[in-house]
Parts: sequence; C-alpha cells; structure tokens
Amino acid sequence: MKTGIPIIISAPSGAGKTTLIKLLMKKVRGLSYSVSATTRPPSKNEKNGRDYFFISAKEFLRRKKANEFVETALVHGHHYGTLKKQLDKKLKAGEDVVLDVDVIGALNVKKYYPQSLLIFIAPPSMKILEERIRNRHRDTEKEIQRRLKNSRKEMGYKKFYDYVIVNDKLNRAFNELKKIVKNRREKNVN
Repeated sequence: MKTGIPIIISAPSGAGKTTLIKLLMKKVRGLSYSVSATTRPPSKNEKNGRDYFFISAKEFLRRKKANEFVETALVHGHHYGTLKKQLDKKLKAGEDVVLDVDVIGALNVKKYYPQSLLIFIAPPSMKILEERIRNRHRDTEKEIQRRLKNSRKEMGYKKFYDYVIVNDKLNRAFNELKKIVKNRREKNVN
C-alpha cells in the first residue's frame, strides 16, 4: 500500500489560502484534511474536531513537551499545532493529507515527511493584500499592521516551497493548485 503525501499549503493572512483549500477539498476526491489543535477559542460556526481541536494552553504545552506535535506555532497570541499521531495514521492508510500551516510549520513538517508537497499562496501585491485584510472588517488597525508585518516576513519563505501560486484571480489560482496536486498524486501512485 502506498503512503500518503502531506500537501502543505501556506500563505500570508488575506492571500486566499482558506478559500483555495476549501475548494480543493470540495472539488478533488480522495483528499483528507489535517485538523490542527489550537488554544484559541472557536469562532461562531466552528466545531471541535472538524475545524480545530480546541484545547487549553496547559493541555497544548503538555502535549508539546511530550513531543506529540509535528509542528507548532504561536500565531497572534494563540498556539497551533499538527498532531503527529493523527497525521501518521492518515498517511499510513494511504491518504493524501492537506495541511494548512504557517511557513515555519511547513518546513518542520517537511523534515518529518520529506515526500511533502509544499505550496505557497502569494497575493498579487502587498497593496492588494492590505485591501483584502481591511475589506474583511475583522481586525483593529493594530492587528492589521501586525498581519501586514508578518506577511512581509512570510513572503521571504516562499523560496523554500515547491510551488508558488499567485492568487490574482480565484479560478485561475484554483485551477493551478488543482493541477499541481493532481500531478503529484499521480506520480505517487506510479
């Protein structure tokens, strides 16, 4: 039986990563999604075990100390991480698993799973990225500035990725993402 491929997708906040991942999961059959653990509280429509595993900071740090995570990150004051046991189970079952992780997490996952496919979603420009973040009407000015600062830093990591997709037009970016994933999955079967 084949081992599954970790398909890691990263992007700065506002680049459209979540939208592209949702489309990928909906339109490409046979993909599994890696549910991350987090210490942040759930949003209105989020469900434990479907969107995230919502755990306390104390529990997260205990699991981190016990080496239960493939990668962890502290993002905007909250811990996030990918549980090793959950990911291993899916990959060993031959599932190709989509992971939504930050740039540091992506590089850490690649160390554990060298067969990983790394895809970076980039905005057309920093100006457009700022417009997208502002148009969401979710963040304070201070939070917007923090997101933009982090985005500039994250953009410097795209050189470590197998592919960079510029999300200028959603349909075009999605078709490129779908083609990359399908091509890699076909190679893994042969």
